[in-house]
Amino acid sequence: MRVLCPNIDREDALETVLDVPIPEEMFTSMGNTVALRWQNMAMWMKAQTLEKWSSPIIANRYNELSFLLYMMGSPLLPLQIRKANSSTRSIHNSSIEASTAKYIVQQYMAAIGGQPALNTVQSLCAIGQVKISASDFHQGDEVVNSRSRDEAGGFVLWQKDPNLWCLELLVSGCKVISGSNGKISWRQSSNLQRPMIKGPPRPLRRFLQGLDPKSTGDLFLQAVCIGEKIINDEECFILKLDTSQSDLEEQGNPKYEIIHHTIWGYFSQRSGLLVKFEDSRLLTVNSDNGDGIFWETSTESVIEDYRYVEGVNIAHSGKTTVTVFRYGEQSSNHKRELEEKWRIEEVHFNVWGLGNDFFNPPSEFMKREKAT
Repeated sequence: MRVLCPNIDREDALETVLDVPIPEEMFTSMGNTVALRWQNMAMWMKAQTLEKWSSPIIANRYNELSFLLYMMGSPLLPLQIRKANSSTRSIHNSSIEASTAKYIVQQYMAAIGGQPALNTVQSLCAIGQVKISASDFHQGDEVVNSRSRDEAGGFVLWQKDPNLWCLELLVSGCKVISGSNGKISWRQSSNLQRPMIKGPPRPLRRFLQGLDPKSTGDLFLQAVCIGEKIINDEECFILKLDTSQSDLEEQGNPKYEIIHHTIWGYFSQRSGLLVKFEDSRLLTVNSDNGDGIFWETSTESVIEDYRYVEGVNIAHSGKTTVTVFRYGEQSSNHKRELEEKWRIEEVHFNVWGLGNDFFNPPSEFMKREKAT
């Protein structure tokens, strides 16, 4: 990963630290020589202006990348993760399915390092890289045979709490900043013509792909065990959780309604670790004439390469696939498939000086909120 950019104007000046480290693959695609690559990167960084987005070709390309980054790179979950201590949560006075799930979560918490190690973690910073590809929209009964070329990029992720986090994601020249300050969650792209999206605080799905074991355990303490399944030659328990109606209603707004959202976790019977994470969501988007268009999104992440970082077992790589269905009275039945391969390069705990104010939205957004 490239973390420093030379000063193009002065060779003897200090190098500039990149806001988001970029993978070598993305850097090498910018030119034939090292000097040309840095010059092209500097030109791209200076070109983030409104004039750049006035070109239809660039705007269409950017809208496509924004769609990929919202769907794959920074999806949010429409629920609240309730803090709990799995070591003290009783498995009695519950149904057999719920009691079994709590026991499986206790084994998971032991496998990722145990409660004492988790209690020492107050904050997190992770640096990683991604490759994203996608098919075009096609008829729902057609077989997808081709995807676009891989779009490479990197990200930096900060967290103090399931609802206190910030993500900066840069892929193929498109940047998305997303975060939650405990009161609202928000997303904004570097295309300033696209407005900021905001809503109630929600957890980032990427945390539950092996980066935040504590929140993963707290989440699945509310689940039930529905059976067993073999995943990549691993015999796994299946835990299922349906998002409550109150959480769904809190996340909705006049433009759309979330009808249901279900989560499944597959926990290895051998190691106790989470090896696969799935969720499915159905929402309806209200059009101006009152007709609704349904969007059904199914996402699954295979989680791999667990390594201990300061006593906590963190997953360092995996693959996520997303299938998007769109249908309704005013829409043909269309389907699209997306794929992301990700790898964690660095993980650091207990970042010094990381205050709650760090997770606030950009200042111009806060000014608009106060004005209204």
